[in-house]
Parts: sequence; C-alpha cells; structure tokens
Amino acid sequence: MSELNDIAKMTGPQKAAAFMLAIGEGHGRPIWETLTEDEVKELSQHTYDRGSADSNAVEELFIKFAAAVSSVGNLNGSYESTERLLKKLLPGDKVSTIMDEIRGPAGRTMWDKLGNVNEMVLASYLKNEYPQTVAVVLQKIKPEHAARVLAVLPEDFSMEVIMRMLRMESVQKDILDKVEQTLRVEFMNNLARTNRKDSHETIAEIFNFLDRSAEARFLSSLEDRNRDSAERIRALMFTFEDLAKLDPSGVQTLLRNVDKDKLALGMKGASDTLRDLFFSNMSERAAKILREDMDAMGPVRLRDVDEAQMEMVNKAKDLAEAGEILLSDNKGEDELVY
Repeated sequence: MSELNDIAKMTGPQKAAAFMLAIGEGHGRPIWETLTEDEVKELSQHTYDRGSADSNAVEELFIKFAAAVSSVGNLNGSYESTERLLKKLLPGDKVSTIMDEIRGPAGRTMWDKLGNVNEMVLASYLKNEYPQTVAVVLQKIKPEHAARVLAVLPEDFSMEVIMRMLRMESVQKDILDKVEQTLRVEFMNNLARTNRKDSHETIAEIFNFLDRSAEARFLSSLEDRNRDSAERIRALMFTFEDLAKLDPSGVQTLLRNVDKDKLALGMKGASDTLRDLFFSNMSERAAKILREDMDAMGPVRLRDVDEAQMEMVNKAKDLAEAGEILLSDNKGEDELVY
C-alpha cells in the first residue's frame, strides 16, 4: 500500500476509492448499487490498495467534488475494511468472488494475475489441460510470459498448442468466461491459499507438525470420538509422502532448496517410491553421493528422521506459497470440454 496525499497525482479510480471510503456505507450504498460488477471489482481493488490519505488531501478531494469537507480525518483502506463494507452492501457470494479476485496474485483481472504466476507453476497446471484451452490462455497473457510458459511445456504439447493458436480466430465470450472461471476456481484460488480456514484445516496444519507417534495417537483418539472429522483432517494433512505428487520440475526445485544433510536423513525414512522419484530427478553423481551419505549414517533415530522430513515438507510449502512449485490437492482431474 502507498500513501497518496497529492490529489493531482491520483488517478480517477484512486480518487473514486478515496471518496467512497470517506462517505461510508450510509451515503455510499446508492452509489454501490448502481455500479456494474466489473466497476465494483475495479473500485474494490483500489479501496484495498488505497493506503492512507491525510485530512488535507481528503478535504481537497471533496472540494473537487464540489463538497467542502474538513473533518473526515485520515483514511485507512485495508482488505478487512473493504470486505466489511461490501458485505453490508452486496450478496455474500458476490462479495466472496470480488475478494477472491483481490486476494490473488497482484493484478486487476484474471489474466493480469496469471502474468504474475511463475511460468513453471503455470506450465505444470496447463500441461494437464486440453491444447485448445492452453491456446486460449496463452493468447490472453502477455507475449513474454506466454513465451516462458511455452518453453517449459513438453515439446509435442507445445507444438499442438501453437497449431491451435494459428487456427484460432476470435474466442467466443462464453468459452472465454468458462476458461476464466475454471482458472479462478481450480488454479488461482488453490494458489492463493487464504487464511480463512475452517477448524479441520487448522487442526490438520497443527497435526502436520506432530511426530509420527503423537500424530497417530491423536488421530486414533479422534476416530473414536468423531470418525468423520478424523478422516477429513487426515485428508487435509500434507505429509512427507505427499511429496511424491510433485512433478519433476517441482522435485528439482525442492532439491535445490533443501539442506543436503536433511535430505539424506529424510530419505532414510522414505518409501521406495519417493526415493526413486528423488533419485530419478538428480544427476547420477548426485544420486550416488546421496546414497553413500545415507549408508554412512547407519541407524538413525526416528525422531531425527521425522524432523528432517518435516523441514522438507515446510520448505515445499514455502516454495508453493512463493509460486515456485505447485502442490497437488488431488483436484486436477477435471478438464474443460467444449
């Protein structure tokens, strides 16, 4: 957020956002109700990014709107204040859609937001879509970003996408809307993990930090009291073995960011499937060194293995939050069909 006190340097939408914050919900309701959904989204983005404006700037702004105001004081726009304001003026589902737009990576539109997603992460998602869908997406984002995404997609798949783009004329609005909605629901909302979790998600994250014996003990006790909740929490937990769902580029990114000693210790307690996945994404020399390090350790304490694996899981979550890898949530099977 920034601090804009020079009215002359403010854009029209910034002035409008400051004005709506200043007049509040009572006087603002009739104005909000006359705006289109796109206008509400645009204005909401600027109320969220508004930052602060001192009373002199507010007064000057009102004068320019032909209404002298001198007692409004400072304005402080935030995500929370914007959401509270909209909830009093609009239906809940519409507010959620608007705030999801704001919450995602920087950008006003879905296509702006995609432009701020790492090309490896975006390519990992798009490679599971139909070439026609990918062609639509690459036509909508900036050419330089599309080039980076195209370069990391499988070569045969990339050529099929290029051929679709060459044959593509104007995209019908209903198809474009379906693609945008799918990206928002299946990709952007998953990427921009919100802090608004239900109690099961919160407990699942806490259980992720337990050692194996404590985790098993709590889940077993919970199953005796509430089997449905226990199963839901278990499904929400991201465990060390879930790293097997990473694609090759994700594994390689994780390997570059994990301490080598922790990697060897964590691999000591890994399944054969997970070991094979990690070894197959390393050079022969690196894999040989890792195997030798693991053998040289001899017997190790389970607690130490758990701690090393927990560090790897947390590093994977950090990388996912930064948009450098994509953690699978088992919802990637749905594809668009035209």
